[in-house]
Amino acid sequence: MKRLAFLLVPLLVLGGCTASPKDDVKGNDSTASLPPSGTRVDLTGAGATFPYPLYSRWFNEYATLTNVRINYQSIGSGGGIRQVVARTVDFGATDVPMTDEELASAGMPVLHIPTVIGAVAITYNLPGLVRPLNLGADVIADIFLGKITRWRDTRITALNPKNALPDTDILVVHRADGSGTSYIFSDFLTTVSPAWAAGPGRGKDVSWPVGIGGKGNEGVAGQVKQMEGAIGYLEVVYARQNRLPVVHVRNAAGRFISPMPFEIASAATAVLEADRKLNASDANGTPDLRVSLVNAPGAQSYPIASFTWMLIAPTAIGPEKTRQLAAFVRWALLDNPDVASTLGYVPLPSEAAARIVDRLEGSLPGGKTGPP
Repeated sequence: MKRLAFLLVPLLVLGGCTASPKDDVKGNDSTASLPPSGTRVDLTGAGATFPYPLYSRWFNEYATLTNVRINYQSIGSGGGIRQVVARTVDFGATDVPMTDEELASAGMPVLHIPTVIGAVAITYNLPGLVRPLNLGADVIADIFLGKITRWRDTRITALNPKNALPDTDILVVHRADGSGTSYIFSDFLTTVSPAWAAGPGRGKDVSWPVGIGGKGNEGVAGQVKQMEGAIGYLEVVYARQNRLPVVHVRNAAGRFISPMPFEIASAATAVLEADRKLNASDANGTPDLRVSLVNAPGAQSYPIASFTWMLIAPTAIGPEKTRQLAAFVRWALLDNPDVASTLGYVPLPSEAAARIVDRLEGSLPGGKTGPP
């Protein structure tokens, strides 16, 4: 998978709770990109649970401005991929990019359109700590490999000289079900640890060497909260909602970084300098935006971040539905990015979003969406 990072601007503070819908719709003064009124258009989508609150808000607000009604079913990333390939939906959504093999077997170009940035936090239950827990990527990998089993292991205490760590066992908690969260976390472990790469590797479903499983982010959060000495991984928003402490992870630059919005966004540093990568194409000649953000360069970069993607197969749904989806993407990413912030997500920066929209619209017959 190609690696790409975005030059980002500071973003709003990530909140753990969702905002109530606004009476007015953001972007009402910028309607040039909206499709003209006319016959009602119905679109269907399915896939990842992570962006579901954001997509629901976007789709509802978009419907108030246009004749486009978008119905989205939150069934998981794997289901989103399967339904796009089976041509039973107009678009899919996934936190896990399709592999080269999956794209080849689809028999048609499938565009990956980044819509928002998320992150995985590592949480723990160590009541006696007075400072956040610092862990290096290699230490995290060895904890989840079962090579480091005690909290007073010298490799952990060396990173936390001002914390009195307990002389107790480390209780690992992982996902019991396949998930995009597991994919992002295992992508990180595979990138930073040769032993992990040679063993469990990356994937939605991982054969975890040690630990107990929890179903969903809620299950992992619940297990960690109940057991002193536990450590687990989950989406950042769940850690915030459950008031769980989060590990400060040592990044590629050697700094310990917490999963806050600016740091998550900074995991995508320098896309504008790496524009040639945005121009890269897959085997079907379509722009390839399947990009890993884990262990990204940059002093402020949080190292366990990822995009979530919309999956669009133009040849399967035809030019009109593709144009309608492209018009929605333009409206969402360029006119309404603040919606993502209010719901606890990290939006794409405007310049990067504009480039992504241009890539999508460039794949359409006749070019850009919107009225002339």
